[in-house]
Parts: sequence; C-alpha cells; structure tokens
Amino acid sequence: MKKWNRRDMLGAAAAAAAWAGHRKARGLTPNPNQKDPAAFRLRYILASSLYGKMSLEEIVPEVRKTGTEWLDIWPEIHANQREQMAALGTDRFAALLARHGVRLGMTTRYDLGPFHLREEIKVVAGFGGSLIVTGSQGPRGLVGDECKKAIGAFVEKMKPHVAAAEEAGVTIAIENHAHALVASLDSLRWFAEFAKSPRLGIALAPYHLPQDPAVLARLIEDLGPKLVHFYAWQEGRGCFRKLPKDEELEQLPGRGNLDFRPLVASLRKIGYQGWTEIFMHPVPRGVPILPTASEITKEINRARAYLDGAVLAL
Repeated sequence: MKKWNRRDMLGAAAAAAAWAGHRKARGLTPNPNQKDPAAFRLRYILASSLYGKMSLEEIVPEVRKTGTEWLDIWPEIHANQREQMAALGTDRFAALLARHGVRLGMTTRYDLGPFHLREEIKVVAGFGGSLIVTGSQGPRGLVGDECKKAIGAFVEKMKPHVAAAEEAGVTIAIENHAHALVASLDSLRWFAEFAKSPRLGIALAPYHLPQDPAVLARLIEDLGPKLVHFYAWQEGRGCFRKLPKDEELEQLPGRGNLDFRPLVASLRKIGYQGWTEIFMHPVPRGVPILPTASEITKEINRARAYLDGAVLAL
C-alpha cells in the first residue's frame, strides 16, 4: 500500500487549515454535541472522468491523494479510461492498481445501457468491484400513473440482468437523468418501490433535480436503502455551455450555492453506506476539469473538505 510522503501530508494540512476559515464563513462549524464524529463518514470514490482522457498511469497515483482507495472508471465520450483498461489487459491493469494501493470499485457504463451489462458485470466482479452505474430506458416525459406503469415495466425487464448481477455480487445503479424515464422525483420514488432486489438501486444525481436542499434531503430519506450511490454534484451554472472556469466549477460542492448539509444529514439518518462521488461535467466533454492532474486533485480535495465539514457540522 502506498504511503503519503511528507509533501502529501503538508499539502493536506495546508488545505485543511485554509478550509477552516472558509467552513466557518459558510456556517460549517463542528457540532460540539457530536460526541462520536467517526460514527458517520462519507466513503469516497474517484471518478476517472474528472481527469478527462489522461492516462491511467497519471490518474491511478492520484486516487489515494483524494482520500480513497476506490476508482470509478469511465469510457468515451466523457473519458477513455475504460478503453485504456481494456488495452492494458487484466494483468497489467491489476498490477498498476496494486502498485499504488488502489482498487477498482465500479464502472460507469451509460454507453452500454441497462440491458447490455452482463460482460461488464463479469469484468467488475473479477477486479473485486461491486457497482455499475448506467441509465434507464423507456418513454420520456411521463407523469402520474403513466410514469409509474412505465417504471414498473422497466424494472420487470431488468430482472434477468439483475439476476446476473446478484450471482456475481455486483449492484446495478440507475442514475436519474434529464430527458430519461427515471428523471423526476416521483419516478425515483416509484423505482425504489418496484426495485425489490438489493442488487438494483439508485445512483442519485442532485444536479438533475430541483436545487432545493429540503426537497433533496426528503428524497434521500424516502429512497432509504435503495440509494446505493451518491453524486456530490450540483447544478451551479450548468454544464452545457462554455463558461469561465470558476463558473464551470460551481457544479462542485462548496463552489455553487447548494447547501449540502441537509443532504448529508439525511444520508446519516438513513445509515448510508455507499460511495460518494465528487463530480461535475466539463465543457466540452472528455477534457480534464483543470489543466493538470495535481490541480484536479487539489480541487477534488477542496470539495471533499467542504463535505467533511458538513459532516462535522451535524
């Protein structure tokens, strides 16, 4: 297992000191009544797509610097590390991970969709991973009973694929996404109602939902154990037009206006054990969110400090 060197530790200490004043300014002071701050914590996983199409050899050494040993591998168009992983082959990729004390936790496969995951399930399970995120399929823009019926039909169609996931010990997580079947607050609640298997759950993306902390917090509590993955991602200024970098980065926790404290409180309330993935989309897709790997890692740690401060403020 790779250990942090003195430079890493000094950098982390400097970031923590700088964050202390920022956290107080945003009202994120530690709660003196929280007797056991270790009772709840966020478990992080690093999205390879934040580094654009940088090589795995550049990205993997950054993982532990972001407070985790877990990596989420993304494919084209948002990145290409899944393609790099295939090109390296099992042995070389496994050796790269082992050399840096990193583990493959999950892959994100919107490109495959929910009905073509069987081979990916085998790959993820083979590396000791436990999650695949993808999107829903079905009619869009439905409301009321029509939406509920379509959600039920989608979950029914997923059953043979979920059975394969159950056998392999992998969970399929459906992300809520704009212009998709699973998009609205109601559709998420109905999906949670119909998805009985513990190997079929929800990857919650606040970006695609109303930016109201109370609404999002209530949703988290309603989803309960069906919430299996959490994107620490807000709308900010959006991700579909080119913006000044500081404005584009407002998708990240602590940068934009969304107060994550009620969301974190609800995560604690439901006993959330899944991963938290600090996330954003750059414009255009496939580029790194900042020019260098070290700058990206520093920005991820800024967001992580904000979220950890929200936990301490509970």
